[in-house]
Amino acid sequence: MSIIETDAVLHEAHRDNHTHRDVNGGWLRPAVFGAMDGLVSNLALMTGVAGGAVSQQTVVITGLAGLAAGAFSMAAGEYTSVASQRELVEAELDVERRELRRHPKDEMRELAALYESRGVEPALAQEVARQLSRDPEQALEIHAREELGIDPGDLPSPLVAAVSSFGAFALGALLPVLPYLLGAGQLWPAVLLSLAGLFGCGAVVAKVTARSWWFSGARQLLLGGAAAAVTYGLGTLFGVAAG
Repeated sequence: MSIIETDAVLHEAHRDNHTHRDVNGGWLRPAVFGAMDGLVSNLALMTGVAGGAVSQQTVVITGLAGLAAGAFSMAAGEYTSVASQRELVEAELDVERRELRRHPKDEMRELAALYESRGVEPALAQEVARQLSRDPEQALEIHAREELGIDPGDLPSPLVAAVSSFGAFALGALLPVLPYLLGAGQLWPAVLLSLAGLFGCGAVVAKVTARSWWFSGARQLLLGGAAAAVTYGLGTLFGVAAG
């Protein structure tokens, strides 16, 4: 095999093997954690109420109320949070845009100094900064990334964040209620389904971490199960005290 062919094969092997996990999580992280939050919170709420020896109807109403309240709360909170963050970023971008318009040479020197601090030779750093500063929008994007650590063209959407949070939380919170809606008359089917869901969510989380799927699933199963057990015990205690 020739040297060129050998290099090509090595390049292909490097490209195929040199992959990384999505460290930002993308859509997977907020969706899975939103569903997990809904599952744990509603399971704990329902087991706590059930521990007080209330009627089946009360447990179901509690679960549905917890689903609705939690989902709307998550959506409202996520919308406000992302909208506030976006407004702050846009305000900082406006400041940078004004600086580029009023003091273009100073901003160009600032960019060149940044590249120099990273090891680029002074003459080359100044030339790179000069060429990148020709286009005001490109200059703004580069300054935003280098100084603020943000991408002006990839700002989060408050609406998407709110809808995603609402749907993920509602889906997770539905699991403990589902057995009752399908005719179950006791708590244990809801607990079993919820524990299975907790393990599944934990296993999926392993896709954005370095942990194995079984470890991540078992950890979430243990934590969620402990939360449900504690609230059930508190519900039982309060129910006895009230009786």
